[in-house]
Amino acid sequence: MNWDIIQGKWSQVKGSLREKWGELTEDDVDQLDGNKDQLSGKLQEKYGWAKADADREIDEYFRDK
Repeated sequence: MNWDIIQGKWSQVKGSLREKWGELTEDDVDQLDGNKDQLSGKLQEKYGWAKADADREIDEYFRDK
């Protein structure tokens, strides 16, 4: 899915993000405001992933959305 579309639907996907990545708090997701780079950074921080791993997880998750 195009990231511009995801940003436009951010309020709709926030809950599913928290289900997928339970370490993200509601405040974390609200602050991201649809920014992919910030989401990647937050996943790196919470899960200890490298940037490439976080980006891959994000791409795989949103591929089916």
